[in-house]
Amino acid sequence: MYYRMEVSDHIRVPPRFFAFSREEAVLKAVKQKYDGMIDPQLGVVIDVATVKNIGEGIIIPGDGASYYDTTFELLVFQPELQEVLKGKIKDIADFGAFITLGPIDGMIHISQTMDDFVSFAKDKTLAGRDSKRSLRIGDACRARVIAVSFKDVTNPKIGLTMRQPGLGRLDWLDKEEETPAEPKEEKKSKEK
Repeated sequence: MYYRMEVSDHIRVPPRFFAFSREEAVLKAVKQKYDGMIDPQLGVVIDVATVKNIGEGIIIPGDGASYYDTTFELLVFQPELQEVLKGKIKDIADFGAFITLGPIDGMIHISQTMDDFVSFAKDKTLAGRDSKRSLRIGDACRARVIAVSFKDVTNPKIGLTMRQPGLGRLDWLDKEEETPAEPKEEKKSKEK
């Protein structure tokens, strides 16, 4: 899920930014520190939206930079368990598929790609034996988040599934909607 998040931090403005106005220098320093940051509490920082408040600056002897208590808004992406996301297949391996979810990639294990026996082909496709469905690089899909790990902050892991109704390659879902549901037989109760 995407969020706008308000954050307060002590921002170090290096001397090379002193040619700019205080607001521009602080904004550049915040962007330098936060753009692209991956943090377990924040998620994936996409952009610095605005700088809301800049406190009085201080200079620490021997450093040369100025420091400001600053409040600013970040645009972040935080994947949440059970969230349904759209993405595109980025790569396919013998163990599953990698899907781009915007600012971050997730992985769908081969057993979670479809409700069928799935095989890997050398042309980097995954094919279902009975359903005759296939996944290729570039396919648009809908998947559910089943695992999120920020254990290695430089490479967070997002586990996904497409085995539930309403998930999978988007054209599969269009076909599901076109197929009318079979009418259920009504059970008649015996009258006494």
